[in-house]
Amino acid sequence: MVVSPLSSARFPVPLEWGMPPGPEAVPGARWLVAAIVREWGVPLSVEALQDLELCASEVIANAMLHTGDRCLVTVLRRPGLLCVEVADRCPALPGRERGADETGGRRLVLVAALAQGWGWHPESPGKVVWFEFPEQHEAPCPTHGWGTALGVLAA
Repeated sequence: MVVSPLSSARFPVPLEWGMPPGPEAVPGARWLVAAIVREWGVPLSVEALQDLELCASEVIANAMLHTGDRCLVTVLRRPGLLCVEVADRCPALPGRERGADETGGRRLVLVAALAQGWGWHPESPGKVVWFEFPEQHEAPCPTHGWGTALGVLAA
């Protein structure tokens, strides 16, 4: 019997799992992050959910690329925010941008552009890189009474 994190979790407590090393594990982790968000019923637009998936795959791939080792992925919900954390065993700080002619090193710029916030903190023996997305609540459009406005809390 296969036990998945989705079948054994109590929602919406933080949910974490270890990722085996190797780039072939990244698509499954990306899918699992999105499945958790859907299961929790986090209010995100289709575009925001796609951006969240992309950020998850970028941060997870970055951890695997630089460590060649397992990493720990955590999805948690804070008031109004969804946060994804990726812990690895490499103490090196997240890399900054490379030269314009280099093809790599753009993952964190992409995360910074798509997520509401991101950062990192040291955690023995390595670090945790995190990013967050705000929940998006819909409210009726106040001027005409039709349609919805994303990012507006209904009164």
